[in-house]
Amino acid sequence: MTRALIIIDVQNDFTEGGALAVEGGAAVAGAISALLAEHPNTYGHIFASRDWHDAEGGNNGHFAVDAEPDFVDTWPVHCVADTAGAEYHAALVLPESTVHILKGQGQPGYSIFEGVDGSGEKFGELLIAAGVTDVDLVGLATDYCVRLSGLDALEHGQHVRVFTDLVAGVAPESSEQALAELAHAGAVLATSELVEQA
Repeated sequence: MTRALIIIDVQNDFTEGGALAVEGGAAVAGAISALLAEHPNTYGHIFASRDWHDAEGGNNGHFAVDAEPDFVDTWPVHCVADTAGAEYHAALVLPESTVHILKGQGQPGYSIFEGVDGSGEKFGELLIAAGVTDVDLVGLATDYCVRLSGLDALEHGQHVRVFTDLVAGVAPESSEQALAELAHAGAVLATSELVEQA
């Protein structure tokens, strides 16, 4: 068994003060860093995704360009490549071995499985190459990118745990629905206290 930690979109624009702030986002950033510091040898691989949208155009309808965003399918401009909003939150401290995944380059890009590493290799192919069988999922936002990344991981054949104390969502109701959907699909809902358990 090779276990990986997948960190979803802990970026400035998704934390307090950002363009699409999620309440509790900064706390999640700090808590993930604490987990990594306390358990430095738990994970064979660590992957961290970022939204990395194009500055020009609507990113295939993702940005509300000529209308008000509906906050379902269209959103305010956020996480534009090479801007401060797209950078990781300052409280997120990642090991040098972390593999960075960029998603949403000209597309909506909710799931980490739509992303690529610096050489352009798709995330799913990276998991296969690394022999990853089990993933722990943390980050932002529970009801959007965490949800879809988890569902895609299950579809990919991974055993998935979602650490419910290391995620934060846009809204309580939709976040609860997302976690219920993930559990129904086969994910294990746990807290990070169980990180060392198989």
